[in-house]
Amino acid sequence: MSAYLYQVLERLVAFDTVSSNSDAPAMEFLAERLAAHGFKVHLHRINIAGIPQLNLIAWAGPPRPDGLTISGHLDTVPFAGQPGWNRDPLKLGVDGERVWGRGTTDMKGFLAECVAAAAALELRALKRPLVFIFTSNEEVGCLGAESVCGALGSILGEFPAPRLVWIGEPTSWQVQHAHKSIVLFEVTVRGVGGHSGAPAQGVNAIAVAGRALEAIGHLQAERSRPSGKFMRIFPDAPYDVLNVGTIAGGIAANIIAEQCRFGITYRSLPDAEPLEIYREIQRRLAALDPYDYASRNHRAAIEVGPPMVVPPLLAPRDTELERALLEATGTHAVGGALFGTDGGWFARAGMVPLICGPGDLEQAHKPNENIRRAALESGTDKILKIIERLLFH
Repeated sequence: MSAYLYQVLERLVAFDTVSSNSDAPAMEFLAERLAAHGFKVHLHRINIAGIPQLNLIAWAGPPRPDGLTISGHLDTVPFAGQPGWNRDPLKLGVDGERVWGRGTTDMKGFLAECVAAAAALELRALKRPLVFIFTSNEEVGCLGAESVCGALGSILGEFPAPRLVWIGEPTSWQVQHAHKSIVLFEVTVRGVGGHSGAPAQGVNAIAVAGRALEAIGHLQAERSRPSGKFMRIFPDAPYDVLNVGTIAGGIAANIIAEQCRFGITYRSLPDAEPLEIYREIQRRLAALDPYDYASRNHRAAIEVGPPMVVPPLLAPRDTELERALLEATGTHAVGGALFGTDGGWFARAGMVPLICGPGDLEQAHKPNENIRRAALESGTDKILKIIERLLFH
């Protein structure tokens, strides 16, 4: 089983599934493997930013309303131009106690474990349904999950989608039942260009953007008060967090900057309306007087772009899946993830997701990404134990 696990993972790592590329060849490989192991398979075709992408749904067992969905995403973050790589990102490497390659931790390692588990299953023994859902474009907003959740009914037909969902994101085998929402958007300030020797004749967009950022910073400070309700779930940041991640403006030092654009990401607590902070930023920027410090003769225009939203997750506790995961992993606590997942969309579809996987978060998105061999090689048995406990009795 271990040899087959490494064969599958080697193939998966070799596929360049950075989110901006089509995942079709890799997803078709996974579909072929699961079909060969007796699963009914459907490839859900979507188009994202002009690129054809696939989600994979595979199922087996009796068409009952209970059961289990096991899920993970196939896309990875970019590696080209990322400093620090001294290995081939698309070539699986095994070195001592580590397995190397882009996606080994996040999260092709878990997908390979799923396929290895599927190969070992006696499907005729299933008393309840098992569904695998592998998604595209998670790294750029969980777009594959958003699409596939809306199509599950038509894909599965009379075969009901299981309510319990296990998502194998990198948690070092810790069980997590919650994460914050993610909202991303851009703010564009449009000024009036001109010669820097006559600043009163223009409006410097960079200067006005600075005032807009100050207003947003005050809001950030206000939202950084810890919430007692989430102190245990998010001990590192039990409050809404906000980050200005990008900024660009102007074309030369002797030209009044005509435009400045900055990108914002925030993550709000799971019980908050995800767009509450976005609307407050809109309100505060609309109330801001967008004059340039050099003159009040002209005003800039401030435009708040449309938001992209990843829903939060706050799954109910003490489910049968939670108890099974705690037993299989040998852990005792359940917490919250600092990152977003497809789980928000599964929850909106009426399902109950939990997050638990073999990878280590500190390796995700890093150069020379790797996973511990012990965590990888134990994963197939953990998956089989969960399936046996939940679906064979």
